[in-house]
Amino acid sequence: MTEITSLRDIPKENIFRKGDTFVLFGELFGRGYVNGLLDEARKAGMNIVGMTVGRRDENQQLRPLDAEELATAEANLGGRVINVPLMAGFDLDAPDGEPTPTALLAGMTLKSWQEDKLDWAQIERCRAAGTARFSASVAKAMAELDSLIPDGSNVYFAHTMAGGIPKVKVFLAIANRIYKGRGERFMSSRALLDSDLGKLILMNFDEVTANTFQHLIDGSAAIRARLEQQGGQARYSAYGYHGTEILIDDKYQWQTYSNYTQGRAKMRLEDVAKGAWAKGVKASVFNCPEIRTNSSDIFAGVELSLFPLLNALKKEGGTAWSQQQWEVCQSLLEDGVSLQDLLDRIAAYNGDATSVLFRNFAAWPMDNTPELAEVMIGTSDSITKLHKTREALITDHLSSLVLEGTGPLMFHEMSAPRAPVIWLNHDIIARQLNSVHNN
Repeated sequence: MTEITSLRDIPKENIFRKGDTFVLFGELFGRGYVNGLLDEARKAGMNIVGMTVGRRDENQQLRPLDAEELATAEANLGGRVINVPLMAGFDLDAPDGEPTPTALLAGMTLKSWQEDKLDWAQIERCRAAGTARFSASVAKAMAELDSLIPDGSNVYFAHTMAGGIPKVKVFLAIANRIYKGRGERFMSSRALLDSDLGKLILMNFDEVTANTFQHLIDGSAAIRARLEQQGGQARYSAYGYHGTEILIDDKYQWQTYSNYTQGRAKMRLEDVAKGAWAKGVKASVFNCPEIRTNSSDIFAGVELSLFPLLNALKKEGGTAWSQQQWEVCQSLLEDGVSLQDLLDRIAAYNGDATSVLFRNFAAWPMDNTPELAEVMIGTSDSITKLHKTREALITDHLSSLVLEGTGPLMFHEMSAPRAPVIWLNHDIIARQLNSVHNN
């Protein structure tokens, strides 16, 4: 990927109508990016169908949802959930009688993990077992889904699967040092990537974040062919991350969070979309702005790029509503702290020589450095302390605005998508929000 295809104009087209089907390929947990798409699908009168990752029993065996769990999941989704466990990744898979990758990692400690070695032949057998399990489950889920989608209708598949960190105690301690540590607590991300533990994590990221998109596209081929024969259409979207253009020195410039370990898997996700696109399948990855979520909170500093959205709201046709967002954010700060002062600190951070070095699109994702940790994590900590409480941060409010803006953009763009990989930057997010709230 050598160039950025950014959405610059608000899309208006909509091929989806009442009786069409919206399929959430992933389980809905709380509020996140996909809620914006679900809101648009409901407005269009689409039937909502979701999936589940299933649950683990006391022996870590994967099982479907029980009746109570299924009822809760369907109420949360507002639609039907196909109760076939679609847990991605292979960290808890293994051929019968053999240890899982998670079991193989159990003996690693903070002192030993950089030297500990894994049996890669065993890991590959586990990966094959996990892939076979997931493929079989996708086939079963798609067979059930097929009966729910009428001939000649349209279907929107929204892929939301991501992650893949094995649940081992040692990684939490490592992650806290890599993503939150500075000074004596700093740890190099390269040390993780060069270790066997890191190599396994990257493999599992690929399986969960990228390869599941391929499984979805391949697994729904029969549905897609049936619909197209009768004049219907199928669309596939996925959530990517590959940096975001934000306002720096009053110009939209690409920047990114470093280090983003999942970045390699997100690029694999882009490759899946490009491969599908080349075969005539309308599959697009939307690289969305940084936001705060339960999963992103481990990355101290990822939220810093949210603050310039306030300036973008004013720049992109802002009126009274945009000013209200400034007032909301000001109210969250300690008495005597100016929101403009906070934004000046962000400007200084973005202008810092170290930050500028990491605005290198061709080199993404880059490893962390002690210098980056100092300026990024230090800025994050100092800005957080300016708030009245950690329970109500400006970045929480701005994250909710980004979520609101992305849903309509993705939903309407997929009616006539322009590329397999599309960036949603702060300019189009701000323009979308203003278009809704200024009317």
